[in-house]
Amino acid sequence: QVQLVESGGGLVQAGGSLRLSCAASGRTFSNLNMGWFRQAPGKEREFVAAISWSGSSIYYADSVKGRFTISRDNAKNAVYLQMNSLKPEDTAVYFCARDRSGAAMMRGRYYNKDEYRDWGQGTQVTVSS
Repeated sequence: QVQLVESGGGLVQAGGSLRLSCAASGRTFSNLNMGWFRQAPGKEREFVAAISWSGSSIYYADSVKGRFTISRDNAKNAVYLQMNSLKPEDTAVYFCARDRSGAAMMRGRYYNKDEYRDWGQGTQVTVSS
């Protein structure tokens, strides 16, 4: 099992930026594919971005493509989400999680929250208009 702790959320005006961090502990991080998801009030948890263990494969939801960047630092056991040009519709609790099987990307299911486990507690992002 992996323990994941998200941080970096906050209140920002539309057009602003935030950088989220997800710190991992508990097992070898460098061989884990990781994902970011978000959940707005009254809505399903939705995929935001995913990154392979090496960082060589990266995927984004269409709604954030070109504005968000996922990255990782295996030496620091961390994955990041740089969010630029934020919009009010980006307001949500953001979660990181790890690919439970290590095969979600290979199966083309990197966007499916059921492929992930060991969710963090989330960090709130609020974008004001």
